[in-house]
Amino acid sequence: MSAPSIPNLFGTPSRGSSTRGDRGGSSLGGLGLGLGRGRGRTRVRGGAGAGAGSGSGSTSAQAHDATIQGTDTDAAVSRLSAVEVGYLDDPFARLFVQGPAGRRLPIINRGTYTRTTAINQIVDRFLAQTASGDDDNGSPQTRQIVSLGAGTDTRSLRLFSSSTSNSRIAYHEIDFPAITDRKQRIVRASPQLRSILSDPVSAEGGTGTTWRSQARNDCELFCHGLDLRALAQQPADGQDSTSSPGVVLKGLRTDVPTLLISECCLCYLDAADASAVIRWFESRIPDLGVVIYEPVKPDDPFGRMMVSNLAARQIHMPTLDVYRLPADQERRLAEAGFGQVRHMTIDKIWGRWVLHEEKARLDRLEGLDEVEEWDLLAGHYIVAWAWRSDKFQLPDDS
Repeated sequence: MSAPSIPNLFGTPSRGSSTRGDRGGSSLGGLGLGLGRGRGRTRVRGGAGAGAGSGSGSTSAQAHDATIQGTDTDAAVSRLSAVEVGYLDDPFARLFVQGPAGRRLPIINRGTYTRTTAINQIVDRFLAQTASGDDDNGSPQTRQIVSLGAGTDTRSLRLFSSSTSNSRIAYHEIDFPAITDRKQRIVRASPQLRSILSDPVSAEGGTGTTWRSQARNDCELFCHGLDLRALAQQPADGQDSTSSPGVVLKGLRTDVPTLLISECCLCYLDAADASAVIRWFESRIPDLGVVIYEPVKPDDPFGRMMVSNLAARQIHMPTLDVYRLPADQERRLAEAGFGQVRHMTIDKIWGRWVLHEEKARLDRLEGLDEVEEWDLLAGHYIVAWAWRSDKFQLPDDS
């Protein structure tokens, strides 16, 4: 496929916007940026918070942060499209989209489904392997999930309401205060959400603003309004790397198995800051796993168009400049201290992890004519996962 014919990855069109008829489109969106979240991004000189600094540089940084935070809307709409067509079962998706949600193109719905299903399988594996353990006091073991740049993601809600009786899950979401405040308002206003979550209350004593809510089966949700760049600040020279550099995440435990999730989040930070965020958790939590979903391969014709489309939206993914290939993502996690590292591109996950019967069901929902485009698009996104623990093991079939 020549460069001029490569789809516009970040157009996030509805089905009706296609220029190639009902099933196709010269403009494809959602699989990449549309699956992102709202989060903290490029380094703001002079401070860790969004908007630190002064003058035009500060204004530019604030505008960039606002643009990236807006990707959460893309993610919510893409998720709702996949739900309404029948790809995903998510009773909470509608609550986080205002107004009508345009139906995404079939290739985008498939991408949303595959990425969501892949991460769900890794999360489910983590929870299953840590379900029967006891803590040091002999009490049933708590499991912890930390979602970076979670935005309006519904994974915590789906886990709390699951019929599989998930229990003892401490779920932490970190995002800008504007994002976590909006989520709190939605929780308070929704009888559906209040049926599984208690009334949100402030959690004092942490950095930024934190609210928490109780769920059944000894589960709890913590939402931290915090710019991730605050976690990237290094301890002073000579300071113990395991001591706090001034950031406290209220309710975060360091003595329980923990899974760290970044779905198109750390890619918006400088590579050094992204590594420092992982290090912040790695230096504190012995039993730790991590899952990362990001774009790769910026140097081929499709990749160059992908980067160009990002630039047209005033968005830059600094980690894509450093971790260009799947092998680079694997090296990244190995260098971060994880002994077991695996990765798969989205096209391979579709081929290996989605059962034939499930593929047939999805094809009955809406057929996909652009098979070549799907393989190309999905081959430019990767799920990488790693773990360091004797209490659990993540999927080993990459």
